[in-house]
Amino acid sequence: MKNKGILIVIVMAAAAFLVYNAAYTVDETQQVIITQFGRIVGTPKTDPGLRFKLPFIQRANYFAKNLLDWDGDPGQIPTLDKTFIWVDTFARWKITDPVKFFQTVNNQFSAVGKLNDIIDPAVRNFITSYSLIETVRKSSRSLDTSDVVTEDRIRTSYAVNVGREKITQGILKQAQPKLAQFGIELVDVKIKRINYVEQVRKSVYGRMIAERKQIAEKYRSEGKGEAQKILGERERDLQEITSEAYRTAQEVKGKADAQATIIYAEAYGIDPDFYSFVQTLEIYDQSLDEKNTLILSTDSEFLKYLKEYPE
Repeated sequence: MKNKGILIVIVMAAAAFLVYNAAYTVDETQQVIITQFGRIVGTPKTDPGLRFKLPFIQRANYFAKNLLDWDGDPGQIPTLDKTFIWVDTFARWKITDPVKFFQTVNNQFSAVGKLNDIIDPAVRNFITSYSLIETVRKSSRSLDTSDVVTEDRIRTSYAVNVGREKITQGILKQAQPKLAQFGIELVDVKIKRINYVEQVRKSVYGRMIAERKQIAEKYRSEGKGEAQKILGERERDLQEITSEAYRTAQEVKGKADAQATIIYAEAYGIDPDFYSFVQTLEIYDQSLDEKNTLILSTDSEFLKYLKEYPE
């Protein structure tokens, strides 16, 4: 009885092991080809779910069904106008025929090598066939070369006949048919980055710096001229205000002096002797002190009030 139980356990374990090796799952992003001794059996399995194969004899080969990326190595390429630039491209591709893919390149690593061999020459062929401006721009839209809005803003126009977008479309059309034999569909190709080679880049940066310095110096000169104009206008306004204020002050002062003279004249005209007496006392106060010495005769007009009022 005990041996029978052990046998049942062994049979169940063997059955579970067989089922484990026979079953396989297909993910939403995967497609599977079943091979038997290296030969493809049946059709590709593209629908997700649980499936079965012959254990140990058949093998499930998984391939991606979603979009895959290809990132090319940046390379130095001359344009039609003999300008050397660094071009960095990328692409999106997918496996549309897993049978062809398995029979030709077999795996994703080898597929990337095929993409390198086909896309890189297409990129070089199109870049060398057009001028730099065609590779950089996609339209003839006017460019603003000034960062600040001014009345004399400089606008530069270039004649773009093909443009960057059509160049990438041409690269795609040239490379796509060559990849179909491997079960690969090239979905899109784009230029990620374009730059001058280092030697040309230094020259371009130097020219850009010189141009910016020239523009900055122009703005500084205009600013200094405007500042001097404002200072001159301020000085002129200040002089006008000061002159007007001085004139007004003198007019007020003259009117006040005239009014005071009239008042004094009216006041002292009532008693001229009293006025003469007060004026003489003021002169005494201003001229006679402990520091001054006067030698006058007794009949001097200056001392008449001292003689008349000795006490």
